[in-house]
Amino acid sequence: MQRIVYLHGFASGPSSSKARYFRQRLETEGFSVWIPDLSDGNFEGLTLSGQLEVIGRAAAGRNVALIGSSMGGYLAALYAARHADIERVVLLAPAFGFARRWAERMGPATLEAWRGAGTIDVFHYGEGGNRALGYQLLEDAADYEDYPDVRQPCLIFHGVHDDVVPVQYSEEFAASRPKVEFHAVESGHELLNVLDAMGDRVVAFLGSR
Repeated sequence: MQRIVYLHGFASGPSSSKARYFRQRLETEGFSVWIPDLSDGNFEGLTLSGQLEVIGRAAAGRNVALIGSSMGGYLAALYAARHADIERVVLLAPAFGFARRWAERMGPATLEAWRGAGTIDVFHYGEGGNRALGYQLLEDAADYEDYPDVRQPCLIFHGVHDDVVPVQYSEEFAASRPKVEFHAVESGHELLNVLDAMGDRVVAFLGSR
């Protein structure tokens, strides 16, 4: 039985709408689905490196594929680029260029205030309230490439109306990689209105050899 590790997005969790949808859909098709808490109980101390360690524990073993949403999609690509034993990768609005985009969106003044204070309050969708987040997230993220060199077969869905991670990031990633199947869809960042269409293609993609 193929094991699927689903990676949730930033400030989200294992019970997100997409995580629950894909667990139900894929388990119905006979897949084994694991959805780890990428913060590992320490959201304030969140880093990409720490999340990659969580993924490593969840993905240990053979016959594993990754599905990642937003930051989870970027992490899936980073992990797959470093672990050839991952068989396939599905990316949902992947947050390529994570550190660079965050710095650009926040602006110098907000970044400096965050650096000086050590933490900043952000809304945690999984918990429904504000949580402190340490500046080490951006410091650590700066060590990672914008576009991981994923060699495995890769399926990407990205909304053309995404105002969080512009679709151009996925287009650029897919352009030079022959094993990438890219779908620009009529949706925003959350992709909730195209779940069934994505689900059909994901099942077929993960089930094919």
